[in-house]
Amino acid sequence: MNTMTENCFDTLCAARFSCRSYSDRAVSDELLTAVLEDARLAPSACNRQPWRFVVVEGEEARKAVVASYDRAWFASAPLYIIMCGVPAEGWVRPDDGKNHTDIDVAIATEHLCLAAEAHGLGTCWVCNFKPEVLAEGLALPEGLVPVAILPLGYPAEGVKAPAKVRRPLDETIIRR
Repeated sequence: MNTMTENCFDTLCAARFSCRSYSDRAVSDELLTAVLEDARLAPSACNRQPWRFVVVEGEEARKAVVASYDRAWFASAPLYIIMCGVPAEGWVRPDDGKNHTDIDVAIATEHLCLAAEAHGLGTCWVCNFKPEVLAEGLALPEGLVPVAILPLGYPAEGVKAPAKVRRPLDETIIRR
C-alpha cells in the first residue's frame, strides 16, 4: 500500500465541504474537463455508465437552473453541472427489480466533488430542486432524469470549510 496516496485521500475527504459562496472567477475549460473526466471514470453497476453531465454556463440556461432551486447563494455559482441518469441504461437487480441508475449517478457525482476539491474548486450537492422545472427549462431529452445539481466554482474569498460534524465511527458500523 502506498501510504502517501492514502494520506492524500484522507486529507481530500476531510477537506471537501458543501460550498455555498462562490467567487466570480471563471473556471477554465481545461479544469472543467479534468473534473468531468474524473466523474466519467467512476464505477457503475455492470459498467453501464447510465449518466450524462449537463454543463450549464449560458445565461438563459442558468436562469432555468436557478428557477428550479431559487436560493441566493446558489445563484452565485459561475456554472452548474446537472448530474443526470438514464434509467433505460441502468443495471437492474434481478431479484427485486431495483434500478441502480441513481446509485451510479451518485457515485459519479461524488467523484466530481472530490476532483473539484482536489483542484481548489467548491461544489455542493443540491437534490432539493424541482425536477420538472429543471428538465423543461433546459429542454432535457425524454429519458434523461436530473438526479443532482452541482454548482461549481472557486469558493468566495474567506470561505472556509466548517468543522465536520459526523457520527462517531462506532455508531455507523454494524458487525455480525
